[in-house]
Parts: sequence; C-alpha cells; structure tokens
Amino acid sequence: MGEFIKILGFAGSLRKESYNRSILRTAVTLAPQGARLDTFDLDDIPPFNQDHERDPPHAVRAFKAAVKASDAILIVTPEYNYSVPGVLKNAIDWASRPYGDNAWDGKTVGVMGASVGTLGTARAQYHLRQMFVFLNMYPLNQPEVMISHAEDKFDHEGHLKDQTTTQKIRELLEALTTWTKSLQKAQKR
Repeated sequence: MGEFIKILGFAGSLRKESYNRSILRTAVTLAPQGARLDTFDLDDIPPFNQDHERDPPHAVRAFKAAVKASDAILIVTPEYNYSVPGVLKNAIDWASRPYGDNAWDGKTVGVMGASVGTLGTARAQYHLRQMFVFLNMYPLNQPEVMISHAEDKFDHEGHLKDQTTTQKIRELLEALTTWTKSLQKAQKR
C-alpha cells in the first residue's frame, strides 16, 4: 500500500444498459488525483458452491485476486426486492471463502446505486452495510449516493447528464480515497 490508491469497482447488475453500470463508467472518469478506479465485470461469476470454494473457477480466482490487489472497493448496486441482487451477494460470498481467506478483510468500501424508485437503492445499501460487519470492511458513511428516479438523470445513450449526481459521485470517490489513505496511515503506526 502506498500513496496511490487502487480502487476496484463493480456493479451488481448484469444488464448491459443498467443505470448502475452507467454510473460505474462515469465514476471511472471521476477518480480523484492519487487514485485509480479499475472495474470488474461479474458476468462470468458462477453461483457460489461450497464444494468448489477451495478450487474455485477461473473467474472467481480472477475476481478474488483483483479484490486482494485493491486498496479500496466501490460497489454500485441496484435494489431488487428491497435488497441486493443475487449476483452481487454471490460475488461477495465467493471472495469471502473459504473461511480464513476473506479477500474483503480490512478493505475500505464506498457504496452507491441507482434506481427508478423513490428511495434510490437505500435498502440494498443498508443490507450491504450489514454484510460489511462480518466481512471486516470499513464502509465510508458519507456522502451517501442513492440515485432515485434514474430514468431522468441519463441521456438516451446511458450517459449521466445530471450535474448534481455527478458531483455527489466525485465527492464519494474523493472521500473514499481520503478515508483509505487515513486508515493506511493509521495501520503503519
């Protein structure tokens, strides 16, 4: 770990034109100075199977290696049925297993999400925060980025057009970078 912060971002949606994939693409362009945001696509992660946790499929090994190589995590989640999508929970489970080999351990994490609903993924984000306790992750509490009525904030090509939302994403990435650096500094003491 050094002064340059490596953030790994991924979206909990498999839909190619999802609002959450769009805001992740936007976030890549907004990474602050001293940080880089790389992304990982969860499309090839198979359903978690404990029979294979000690010899996981290639896509899982690649994902877990990317998590371990990062300094911070950015999770972009839609909300399905008042919670996180199954694909996201599945990826989190794979990278935390087998017991004693938790790739999430000690990572800082920022969360954001977009929804066509009024609450803008609030419940999914709070469920993720419950998971972070067991995973021993350090979530960024503020700013919260819960994008409601997403259909009004993107153009027809899926580009974020809302400047207020763009600024909130920028603030989240800056705060995540600062939070990560401060925890790294404290760990060196």
